[in-house]
Amino acid sequence: MNIVRFIKDWTLPVSMGIGAAAYLLFAFTPQLDAAGTQMAPFFAAILPLFMFLVLFVTFCKVDFRKLHPVAWHAWVALFQLLFIGVLMAFLLFPQSTIHYPQSTIHHPLSTIHHPLSTIHYSPSTKILLEALLMCVISPCATAAAVVTQKLGGSLEQMTTYTFLSNFLTALLVPICFPLIEKSADITFLTAFLKILHEVFLVLVMPMLLAYIVKHYLQRLHRKIIAIRDLSYYLWACSLMIVTGTTVRNIVHAEASVWLLTAIALLGLIICIVQFAVGRFIGHYFDHTQEAGQALGQKNTAFAIWLSSVYLNPLSSVGPGCYILWQNIVNSIEIWKHDKQ
Repeated sequence: MNIVRFIKDWTLPVSMGIGAAAYLLFAFTPQLDAAGTQMAPFFAAILPLFMFLVLFVTFCKVDFRKLHPVAWHAWVALFQLLFIGVLMAFLLFPQSTIHYPQSTIHHPLSTIHHPLSTIHYSPSTKILLEALLMCVISPCATAAAVVTQKLGGSLEQMTTYTFLSNFLTALLVPICFPLIEKSADITFLTAFLKILHEVFLVLVMPMLLAYIVKHYLQRLHRKIIAIRDLSYYLWACSLMIVTGTTVRNIVHAEASVWLLTAIALLGLIICIVQFAVGRFIGHYFDHTQEAGQALGQKNTAFAIWLSSVYLNPLSSVGPGCYILWQNIVNSIEIWKHDKQ
């Protein structure tokens, strides 16, 4: 019973641990390597299905009449824009020239001049900044509504902000990415429509299906909502797959240990700051949990795809590590909530 209780209390870290251990076992055991290679496409195919089911079950509990913007949505979006602006400033102005005033020290033996000094970013630093940007510019995670519901927050407000956040990302990515990577083959309309297409498949489709089931298949609807924490445990299953994929990307990343460590540690700081700022904003509107999840919990799978396609592929390590940090925060919050 203690083991069952532990798994229930720490479902997310257990899921991540199983996903990471399973990948390492299959990757570094010669007898299992072939089987792991054959199973990889299968897990890649079922991951979207898990996410669809997670949102479908979650949206079955949504009161669709309460889906409308509220005040804290605007403040959270504003601070996200502020964080993006700071990182974009570092990325767009990587070379700054510092002019030291030329001074002469009167000395009988010498005259000392302070030379001109130039500071510029190395490729590793640019990759690091791109990784951090992906941890900020990515939209609110679709699973944030699941955690918010688990914490007793407003499911409707969280769902509304998820849509707004994805739309905001759809506007920002086509503007920011071509400025960062001059070779990025991306136009505003193409990227905007591509992201909206992903949003439609991931968010709109399960919502439409949930609306139909809730209003026209009420017997099925009652059976779905009667299963406690169903969406939460479905999300835990998808988290195993995402974690295994993340570990694979980190293991095969062609980067130094120092760069990977810097990305991981700064990603942790970004994660804590975003959760803290979100909770600080929500405190003034009596929606601390919702605002914290809105700004802190990111759609990292989507961010990994964006960075792999349009930026330096190594920058995908940033949102990959962010998966670990945000779910540790989520686990602690859920544990504290259940304890209270």
